Amino acid sequence: MSSKARLLTLVVILSNVAGNLLLSLGLKSTAGALSPLVIAGVSLLILWTVSRMTLMSWADLSYILPITSIGYVLSAFAAKIFLAEQISVLRWSGTLLIVAGVALVGGTKAESR
Repeated sequence: MSSKARLLTLVVILSNVAGNLLLSLGLKSTAGALSPLVIAGVSLLILWTVSRMTLMSWADLSYILPITSIGYVLSAFAAKIFLAEQISVLRWSGTLLIVAGVALVGGTKAESR
């Protein structure tokens, strides 16, 4: 995978995690949908969508989806740290299964076009 595709993969992952976190924080605040956090979250999720579309034109879907799913793991950590969510052992177990899948797929060669 080229360095620009790797950088875009990082943008896809981080914009998804940050966008969802900000959206959740904003919607739970007193300002609700008019919160600057909601606007920032939606903006990041728009960036996520456009970045992901671009990335899909650069590499195989079977590689992109598992690699970017690490965002689910980061989202769980963000929810625990920033939202003080209680995450059960069963949810952490599922999160670890995602990590295992990412490790397996990450060890394969990405076919870029």
